Amino acid sequence: MLAKTYPDARCELHFTSPLELLGATILSAQCTDARVNLVTPHLFKKYRSAKAYAEADPAVFEQEIRTTGFFRSKARNIIACCQILVRDFGGKVPRTMEELTTLPGVGRKTANIILYNAYGFPGFAVDTHVARVTNRLGLVNTEDPDKIEEQMCQVLPREAWGQATHLFIFHGRRTCQAKQPKCPQCTVRSLCPWPGKR
Repeated sequence: MLAKTYPDARCELHFTSPLELLGATILSAQCTDARVNLVTPHLFKKYRSAKAYAEADPAVFEQEIRTTGFFRSKARNIIACCQILVRDFGGKVPRTMEELTTLPGVGRKTANIILYNAYGFPGFAVDTHVARVTNRLGLVNTEDPDKIEEQMCQVLPREAWGQATHLFIFHGRRTCQAKQPKCPQCTVRSLCPWPGKR
């Protein structure tokens, strides 16, 4: 049902390489994709390799990403991340969960986003929208992102993990919003057990 409702469901961060997606995803923490997409064109033009990010002046880089919020920690993570990419991975973004999650600022959510959207590998990423929608629909009963990922991966076919992430995110952004859910317009309303349903 959600696939018919959101045929345009996809990663809304703009990127052309795994490195660009890695940077954009780190920047997207506590920030909208739209805001990140305003900042990244300059970054992607200036920093064309992991080496370029690794050698960035932290004070300058902080100012370049300031509008994404939490800019000091994001700058520190992106620069440190790229230093590790240069040192340990030949400047390339790793292609496994285990390697990705060794990078500063990269947890399972970011790793799954990269695995699916940059490399086409199955990955179920849990953000605030995915957590809210899966809980309201009664698919899970936990706020723990790792448990949500584990439970959803047990019930969804492996090949559906990545697209399911996008569908839940789109549904959470467009219909099943945190404060003002649009329940009367919801295409899965009849299946929804959420007690706060309008």
